[in-house]
Amino acid sequence: MTEPRPPWSRRRRRLLLGLAAGAVVGGAGALVLPAEFGATAAYLGGLCAFLLVAAAVVFLAVPGPDTAGTLLRSTPMGGAVLVVGVLVALSAEGQPLWWLTAAVGAVWLGSALWLARRS
Repeated sequence: MTEPRPPWSRRRRRLLLGLAAGAVVGGAGALVLPAEFGATAAYLGGLCAFLLVAAAVVFLAVPGPDTAGTLLRSTPMGGAVLVVGVLVALSAEGQPLWWLTAAVGAVWLGSALWLARRS
């Protein structure tokens, strides 16, 4: 039998509500505001919606406190960031942002392997 999940903290609920409100306000702003402001509002609303889904997935995958520490110790996540960063950097003709992403993934993978080795 599985243990019940601990309730989400106030901070997690507040973050999800804020992102949901940002998505709604951005979508409404896209309909009401003039062209250039409406496009920016739509972009920001879409970004909030994307971050809302990503945060909900992370919060469901990592129950309880210390979400950042759990993700930092996640070797598969660090490896995936490294691989995707390298593949996108190679396909984007060496844009510095993607090489930076690959470097962050390498550091993440190295630290996750180091922390897994120590425990």
